[in-house]
Amino acid sequence: MEKVKESGTMNNCEVETPKNITIKGIISLLMQSVDEKCDRSVISLGMGDPSAYSCFHTTPIAQHAVVDAFQSDKFNGYSPTVGLPQTRRAIADYLSRDLPYKLSSDDVFITSGCTQAIDVALTMLARPSANILLPRPCFPIYELCAAFRGLEVRRFDLLPDKGWEVDRDAIEVLADQNTVALVIINPGNPCGNVYSYQHLKEIADIAEKLKILVIADEVYGHLAFGKNPFVPMGVFGSTVPVLTLGSLSKRWIVPGWRLGWFVTTDPSGKFIKTKVVEHIKKYFDILGGPATFIQAAVPYILEQTDEVFFKKTINILKQASEICCDRIKEIPCITCPHKPQGSMAVMMKLNLPLLDDISDDIDFCFKLAKEESVIILPGTAVGLKDWLRITFAADPASLEEALVRVKSFCQRHTKFI
Repeated sequence: MEKVKESGTMNNCEVETPKNITIKGIISLLMQSVDEKCDRSVISLGMGDPSAYSCFHTTPIAQHAVVDAFQSDKFNGYSPTVGLPQTRRAIADYLSRDLPYKLSSDDVFITSGCTQAIDVALTMLARPSANILLPRPCFPIYELCAAFRGLEVRRFDLLPDKGWEVDRDAIEVLADQNTVALVIINPGNPCGNVYSYQHLKEIADIAEKLKILVIADEVYGHLAFGKNPFVPMGVFGSTVPVLTLGSLSKRWIVPGWRLGWFVTTDPSGKFIKTKVVEHIKKYFDILGGPATFIQAAVPYILEQTDEVFFKKTINILKQASEICCDRIKEIPCITCPHKPQGSMAVMMKLNLPLLDDISDDIDFCFKLAKEESVIILPGTAVGLKDWLRITFAADPASLEEALVRVKSFCQRHTKFI
């Protein structure tokens, strides 16, 4: 046992905690800035949790499936570390609907939400001197996980004037012999983009040329309402090995159920040849997955959910995105370079020279929270300084009210020349 120093610290136990910004962390700070004396309700457009609003709720089929599994008294014990066999098979069948080949249950590993799937992916790839290519802007959990796993992060830009497409030239410049993977988030968080088949094919071709795999974050899979339909990156699995990450969270409006998946979409068997799958299975022996009864409900949820439920969610999101973009047009100091085509968020550019006593995006968001009780995520949290990420997964009335308050805030802080 380690001896305790007189100062009260432990020998050889000091560690440095990564200082990366997280969405939950900064939203917590923003909530603390809200004026408690204000009698208006707080409206949060910061978190991608649509279940907070009454217009979004899961299908009764999902609820009944969970209740039935719970009451059956068959799923109170441990599940296999990689997940229940029937759950893995159901997810393989579900994802295979959109692929030119069929996944097997052995390709699927059940995780506690997509966040754990992200951590698994980066843990599997971590080794001395390794680096990973992340988009800018990006969901910040990737950078935090990389910091804990000792992975160097290199960022390639997403191009707002091209619908947030990947800067493909930048990938080739950034990659070297120590690059292990590139991350693609589609539909996009935080940008609301949905990539075309052709653009995804170009990314797959670059990854194959560089001999790196692709991590495809598809937690917002199928939540597309623009000109481009959702195309899973696994379609190009024969070109380049793909690790597909997803969950029930967004499409079924159940983020708190923590049911996600980590899937090797690799019809050529490259993962098996390099013993990657064997490595993954061993790592899952030390992880705790979702509750067994939630896993047991998944097959029925995936097989029986009616398309009407999905269409209703898509229609609400599309309406909300249009409200968001239309109202922002009325605010000169904020611009939307690309109307969202999917997911639940959009990036907006701040025109700081038009604003008085606002130093940057973080200052904007903290003062907005204090003065208007509206929570918006500063772009710095996702890697773009002086931008804003607005989550439009809210009921139309709350969204309208929030943006009216944003407009009022901007008018008060606009420079008069």
